Amino acid sequence: MRRVPSSKAFFFAFAAMAFLCAAFALFYIFSGVSAETWDYNIPRRLKVVCAIAVVGVSVGISSVIFQTITANYILTPSIMGFDNLYLLLQTLVIYFWGGGQLSMMDSPADFMLTLLLMICASTAVFFIMFKGRGESVYHTVLVGVVLGMAFGGLSTFMQVFIDPSEFSVLEGRMFASFNRINVQLLGISAAVVCAAGAWFFSDLRTYDAVALGRERSISLGVNYRAVVLKSMVVVAVLTSASTVLVGPLTFLGILVVSLARALFPTYRHGILVPGAVLAALCALLFGMIVTERALHFAVPMSVIIDFAGGLFFLLLLGRVKNL
Repeated sequence: MRRVPSSKAFFFAFAAMAFLCAAFALFYIFSGVSAETWDYNIPRRLKVVCAIAVVGVSVGISSVIFQTITANYILTPSIMGFDNLYLLLQTLVIYFWGGGQLSMMDSPADFMLTLLLMICASTAVFFIMFKGRGESVYHTVLVGVVLGMAFGGLSTFMQVFIDPSEFSVLEGRMFASFNRINVQLLGISAAVVCAAGAWFFSDLRTYDAVALGRERSISLGVNYRAVVLKSMVVVAVLTSASTVLVGPLTFLGILVVSLARALFPTYRHGILVPGAVLAALCALLFGMIVTERALHFAVPMSVIIDFAGGLFFLLLLGRVKNL
């Protein structure tokens, strides 16, 4: 019989992760700063840390929710094709209006338009497919996988016809970057993530019952259909907000949620969700330190995160019988 850790063990685990996260953040902000570079480096690094906080909260919450409603520990929202949808939208802008227009799409209006397009497209798939085939979560996931492949293939096809000089502008959007953050857009993303997170936390304990499965949660009085549809909307909003803000981070979700489940082996989402958020913050801060201090921006941080997450994903697939 598996032994459940005590509340004291959870407290020490949270304290250790919070301390590690704070240490990474302070080291990233203040290391290598001199009196001559203080005015430039500190505001820029604070902006990066704020963006990491927004993305970490978004990825942590959305990944835990998605695994709960799909009852599968190797699935994350990226499997639904959000990354490919984002790249398709960016490709369409360059294909029809040129790279100059994409470079100018840092205004709040253009940012909100891209965010709304991603949210509307993803929630439309969720509602139509979940409602049309016996309310099957797995059917919805399968449709998301197929659409993600279609979005990726279409964007790749259109990129062939883009001028090489303009493609270089698009190439900068293919990888997540925390160094081109607009403060206004950061505020909008933070507000969207906070609103979606507050909506999710209003029914936090309900997810403990949903994790038991459809039939058992319904027998406990949970409105399963309403909870799943609400969850899909929250996942769509959170994933879209983080992707539009910094770009795609495909394997970050599987990495941080698996780490949170290893450190906090419990069904209680009141513990799993904060654990996943702290794990995401630690991973992103450590990735930024490696990217800037060790690699000197030679490799994008998203490549490091996806490499580590991809290896961990393969490890999970090898242990799929235990999931």
